[in-house]
Amino acid sequence: MNLDFSVVKNQKNLLAFSAGVDSTALFFLLLEQNIPFDIAIVNYNLREQSKDEISYAKELAKQYKKEIFIHEINLPDTSNFEKKARDIRYAFFETIIDKHSYANLIIAHQLNDKLEWFMMQLSKGAGLVELIGFNEFEQKENYQIYKPLLNITKDELENYLKNNNHKYFVDQSNFDEKYKRNYFRHNFSNKFLQEFSSGVRKSFEYLQNDLNSLNIQNNPIKKIKELEIFLNQKDDNLNIRTIDLSLKKRGILLSSAQRDEILRQKEITISHKINISIQKNNIWIAPNYNEVIDKKHKEQYRINNIPKNMRAYIFREKVELKELIF
Repeated sequence: MNLDFSVVKNQKNLLAFSAGVDSTALFFLLLEQNIPFDIAIVNYNLREQSKDEISYAKELAKQYKKEIFIHEINLPDTSNFEKKARDIRYAFFETIIDKHSYANLIIAHQLNDKLEWFMMQLSKGAGLVELIGFNEFEQKENYQIYKPLLNITKDELENYLKNNNHKYFVDQSNFDEKYKRNYFRHNFSNKFLQEFSSGVRKSFEYLQNDLNSLNIQNNPIKKIKELEIFLNQKDDNLNIRTIDLSLKKRGILLSSAQRDEILRQKEITISHKINISIQKNNIWIAPNYNEVIDKKHKEQYRINNIPKNMRAYIFREKVELKELIF
């Protein structure tokens, strides 16, 4: 496999590890190119095999002198497991990243995952941004997510492991079709890639180029702590894409109904966590707070046309009004 990891060569990296095909292959591929990294693994304690996977992760860390971070968790309620597991996993990773100042979180998502995502979004009704939501790089608040295997199929990774006699585990829960991702994987994406992987790679490349050509203004014109202010692009489709990407960085994935409601109401609170206000020229996004604001500040905010659902955050964080002039 002709992979180039030079973009993270001289940085501090954390690999999300599971001992499965993808992350194990990536572990050894990174080793081959002398990329510095440590590993983090979560044990949900739902399978007997998970104990062996943790033991293997420890063996690899010891053998190759890698720092290892292990999170043991017991979920009393396994309903909506995939989302809960993801939230727990990323919260754990972000805690480690903040504490140890890692620059990149390396994740072993591959081409099968990307096509599964595409098909799942297509089945729900999605636009271009959502359909190709798996990108090589994703900028978070204090770190970057790096997915270097998005052009490599799972079969290619498994062949690499077998050819090099590298041990790995197969999670039997991946065959349970009660999980929507597994349903798409076994009935559609795996079979499709076995015949058309070359075309799929090219299509994703063309789609990404098309998306880039749209020139969506994703960067805020003003960012103060967790407050972001974007340019209103006078196009509902472009505006909702900007809002969607901002909320993804905050760990919130919008549903189609939520997107419609944002555009309808213009001023709204999402998931009781994030306030959004779409004004004539700008879009404001900030955490949702409840604060008692004194009369002086209320009047200042009114005069300066500060959106009502932004005022509590601005007051609590003591944001100067002069910082909001642009």
